Amino acid sequence: TFLLNHSTLRSESASGVWTRGRRRALLGLRARRGRPRRRRRRRRRRRRHHERSVEATGGGGGGPPWCFFPRGYRSYRAENLTATAGGYAALLRRCAATFLPGDVGTLRLDVALETRSRLRFTLRDPARQRYEVPLDTPPAGARAASTLYGLQFNEDPFGLVVYRESTGKVLLNTTVAPLFFADQFLQISTSLPSHFITGLGEHLTSLILDTAWTKITLWNRDMAPPQVNLYGSHPFYLVMEDGGLAHGVFLLNSNAMDVVLQPSPALTWRTTGGILDFYVFLGPDPKSVVRQYLDVVGYPFMPPYWGLGFHLCRWGYSSTAITREVVINMTAARFPLDVQWNDLDYMDAKRDFTFNKKTFKDYPDMVRDFHQNGLRYIMIVDPGISSSGPPGTYKPYDDGLKRGVFIQNATGQPLIGKVWPGPTAYPDFTNPETREWWYDMVKEFHDQVPFDGMWIDMNEPSNFVEGSQDGCPSNNLEDPPYVPGVFGGRLQAGTICASSQQYLSSHYNLHSLYGLTEAIASHDALVRVRGKRPFVISRSTFAGHGRYAGHWTGDVWSDWEQLYYSIPEVLLFNLFGVPLVGADICGFVSDTTEELCVRWTQLGAFYPFMRNHNDHGNRPQEPYAFSPAAQNAMRKALYLRYSLLPYLYTLFHKAHSAGETVARPLFLEFPKDPNTWTVDHQLMWGAGLLITPVLEAGKTKVSGYFPAGTWYSLAGVSASLPICSRQHWADSTIHSKGQWILLPAPLDTINVHVRAGHILPLQEPAFRTVESRKKGMTLTVALTTDGFARGDLFWDDGESLQTFENGDYTQILFLATHVSLLRVNSQVDGLLLKAVTVLGVTSPPRQVLANGALVDDFSYRSDTQVLTIPVSLPMWEQFAITWS
Repeated sequence: TFLLNHSTLRSESASGVWTRGRRRALLGLRARRGRPRRRRRRRRRRRRHHERSVEATGGGGGGPPWCFFPRGYRSYRAENLTATAGGYAALLRRCAATFLPGDVGTLRLDVALETRSRLRFTLRDPARQRYEVPLDTPPAGARAASTLYGLQFNEDPFGLVVYRESTGKVLLNTTVAPLFFADQFLQISTSLPSHFITGLGEHLTSLILDTAWTKITLWNRDMAPPQVNLYGSHPFYLVMEDGGLAHGVFLLNSNAMDVVLQPSPALTWRTTGGILDFYVFLGPDPKSVVRQYLDVVGYPFMPPYWGLGFHLCRWGYSSTAITREVVINMTAARFPLDVQWNDLDYMDAKRDFTFNKKTFKDYPDMVRDFHQNGLRYIMIVDPGISSSGPPGTYKPYDDGLKRGVFIQNATGQPLIGKVWPGPTAYPDFTNPETREWWYDMVKEFHDQVPFDGMWIDMNEPSNFVEGSQDGCPSNNLEDPPYVPGVFGGRLQAGTICASSQQYLSSHYNLHSLYGLTEAIASHDALVRVRGKRPFVISRSTFAGHGRYAGHWTGDVWSDWEQLYYSIPEVLLFNLFGVPLVGADICGFVSDTTEELCVRWTQLGAFYPFMRNHNDHGNRPQEPYAFSPAAQNAMRKALYLRYSLLPYLYTLFHKAHSAGETVARPLFLEFPKDPNTWTVDHQLMWGAGLLITPVLEAGKTKVSGYFPAGTWYSLAGVSASLPICSRQHWADSTIHSKGQWILLPAPLDTINVHVRAGHILPLQEPAFRTVESRKKGMTLTVALTTDGFARGDLFWDDGESLQTFENGDYTQILFLATHVSLLRVNSQVDGLLLKAVTVLGVTSPPRQVLANGALVDDFSYRSDTQVLTIPVSLPMWEQFAITWS
């Protein structure tokens, strides 16, 4: 028996393109609308021969499929289901041959009850070792004693049902459609308990995905348009269930794939290789689902404190003189700046690990001067290594050739593509020797130019020719029987040949891991070279990327639509365990406008990674390039971010140590409120801050959703005064029952609200974090209606390795009731608490004491119910502040 009848759901046929021989993949329905007669002939042929060739919507589009597998289509039969030490095992035998080449007739099913909330099941070919993703995952142990999930198995046709024990709700049901497992085509479908599904990146999309026949293609690609496969692959989804429950599913597979969402609701995985290796996470709440996912792929790395400051870059800073001038202009205009970047301009002939001896002749001195001013420096490094110079003239290629570090073509020679410097070879970062060679190159260049971090771009990997300069061979890896809906129609489009060989396997299997493996190599090289926390930002990503690097969202356009899309992108990457993420502020492609740049800077102040980056040839978009009014608005946003850095840094510590998110969607905090599930025009920082940006031109009001509770509005920070020296709280307090509220939003303001029940540590802003870290601290205490709040602060030196793991840190817990504020467990030296602002004090205090001493100069505003207490207390000592 089954909890869901097999016949109640229809399974879509393969929604990419089946090919025979060297026939090119087509782009699907939209590309064929001009050829209706040919399409009708194809449809008649499919109806007669669906076993041999099936086709449905392609490209990035949606819409109902053109054909279905018939009801009762033969699948696998389960045999010898037995209990094992970790769970269950069985053999699956195909009942009848399919139309697929390389059909695998016998499979082994292994089900592991790994933890109370995590289930893993795999389908493998027992007769032949197939490629499996080389990702470190928790080792299998004994069967969990008790679980949040229950299992049911169906014998013929084989199916697996996973349900939630507490509710009986079916979360995963593979009986809804036939299972396929062939050499280059694997397909499995499941029902979904809800239409509210998110994840499956990287795409420009809303936070909640459309289940009306939406096809999502995963195959890392250097491409900017929406609704196509983009730079990263994250085959993980999270589904919201009734009552605020949630579960997640992760397919550990790196081959090109389609994921098709169907309105039943249902979902079909369709991949072109490897094995089927699934993790199911039972939550029961969405925060727990994310943490359980990160237990598998790894918790994020801890960034250096300076990496949370403001970063500035553009393609077009064509000399050290221009780059220095940018920094001078930022300081003169009183804008904070922590990290200056350079794009390709610094290189000699656009070659890695070189610099132009004319336009950047004082390049090493420039970086050292930046360091003297408390500034950090990062430059771009692409993976493509120039191969066109005479032997002996370019060490990275000469040495790499001797050491065999490059990806090879079918003849065993380095595959040569084309990127910025012209003909290029591609390092194979799955090869241990390549990682050593990469370290050597990084060290030698760092010995000349003491950079602080690495920006790794073009690492999908990108290629300006299709496959290689010599083309690609004709074989089943270049022309597989099924091609997912990749942009360009072929796996080699915009990248290197799928059949090229790497140390661990073919590029066909490893392609989407390229950026991750380069990030690992760069992370490790920086640790060895600098002996401090590494800072790596990468364009290409895969599951587990956050352990090693951050991500920026690529070549975004300077328009309002892309401003909006940046919010779900940031939120999704936090769910994927890559919290250090942000979009190019003001946009990268095309000219920005002043209003757009102001609004983007305001939102960008709440990206975990904040960088303004611009394309060459566009109008300048540095903050100082705009009118005084625009500059004031941007300055306020930057000062606000810098004042909040202690809170942000503490959030990153929680991500690193406990698998939490930094920026998060509202539903993570309020899962029982269904109104929050689709909100993606707002975001939260941790549990305590709600940000409501303006995302449309010409608007001076904005509507935001406020979950039930009390919210205190944080007004803009003065451009000329430090945050601690003035009243910076707005006059309005929102007592919400769970409702949409229209907020004033003049051009110089972004609405930020503090959630009652939270204490935020803040610090006076400065032009550099090296200076702001020495400033006085303040506490903002947002009381609930019953007078409670709590918060914490994580503090270390901001850049040493493994301070948390080595116990070389301070963690401070703040607790408040309506009459007292306590701080415990601190060993912070040199930091002073300068002020405490208490929100929600309902009656005027008669007396305020700090460590028993009377505070005479406190102030209280009855209209806003805000109590401000100036103090000067060492944060390395226990203290208590009371009022009565």
